[in-house]
Order: sequence, then structure tokens, then C-alpha cells
Amino acid sequence: MLVDDHPLVRTGLAQLINRQDDLAVIGEADSASAAISAIDKLKPDLAVVDISLDDRNGIDLLKDLVVRAPKLNVLMLSMHPESLYAERALRAGAKGYIMKQEAPDKVLVALRRIVAGDVYVSDAIAAKMLKSMTDRRGSQPHESPVERLSDRELEVFRYIGKGFGTREIAEKLFLSVKTVETHREHIKAKLKLANKGELLRYAVQWVADQE
Repeated sequence: MLVDDHPLVRTGLAQLINRQDDLAVIGEADSASAAISAIDKLKPDLAVVDISLDDRNGIDLLKDLVVRAPKLNVLMLSMHPESLYAERALRAGAKGYIMKQEAPDKVLVALRRIVAGDVYVSDAIAAKMLKSMTDRRGSQPHESPVERLSDRELEVFRYIGKGFGTREIAEKLFLSVKTVETHREHIKAKLKLANKGELLRYAVQWVADQE
């Protein structure tokens, strides 16, 4: 099952996968709500899920799928750096994480590895995660401050960086304005920012760096 709100991405992945003798696409969805309905009906072995969907964050969808379809394997697909999202996705229940910039053969390697019961991440992320596990102090001196944010805080932070106001973010994430304001306060505290202006500048620069 392919879950991505960009038709060209779905088409490219479907063509790549359907050329293989051992893999086949049985369905596509352009939103989280459509994905849940299709997965309930078609019961695929594996879903490739974009981390940034129009109607919902891919990691939130992933958490739902873990409950609704516990046997489903999920490969998260993203334009965002592995260093920021891969561990979050794995903690939420994904079996792998791959960036859209990767070569097609890497996508096939990831799919086959997951179907075989393994987990797929890049060598760089695997090394980082192993180092984190073996570090007795659990400290990560080179950790980005943004990595301290929770999944929901990171979502709010990303929308701030894209220029959305509090009420717009609340509507996007189906949250109350008060809840978004609370998240903003937590973000400022974790990033050691003094006011709304500093938060906005930091978020805008972070989004620009990601793109």
C-alpha cells in the first residue's frame, strides 16, 4: 500500500515496485483517512507511508496503524533528514525509514529487508543508534536542540517555521488554540528561546535548512 499525497511519487513507486517479480502494489491512498480505510479493506503486508500528509502527520497515522493492524509492516518515506525523524518513526512502530532522495535500488532493498522480517535504516543512522545505546551516560553532545522536542511539538514547530499562526496550526492539527499555545511554551523552554520573535526566527531558519 502506497500512502503519499503526491500523485507523481505514488506513480513512480508503483512503477518501480510492479516491475519486480516478488513485489506488487495492491492499493494507493493520498491521505491518512483514505489509508486507514484502504488498509482495513485490502490488508497489505507492507505500507510505504509519507511522513508529511496533508490531513495528518505520518507518525500519528503510524501509531494508529500499529493498533489497528499490528501485523502490518510500515516503511516511512520522507524528504526530512533521517537524523531527525528515523528514530522517532522506529519508536512509533515503523520497520524502516528511507528518504525520497535515495536511489530506486535502495527503496527495493528496504522493502525486501522489511518483508523478510528485518529493520531498514541507513548505515549512518544505524551507527548513530548503536552509539546511543552503548553510551552509558546516554548523552549526545552533538544532538540538535530540535531533537529534544516531542513528536507533536516538532509538528507545531515546523508549522511555525512555515509561517502559520497559532489558530491556523490548531486547525491543521485538530487541536485547541490553548493546546497549541502550551506546545509553543514548551518549545521555547526546550530550545531556550526568550520570546515569540526568537521562536519564529529559529523555526523559519530550521525549516529553510531542511529544504
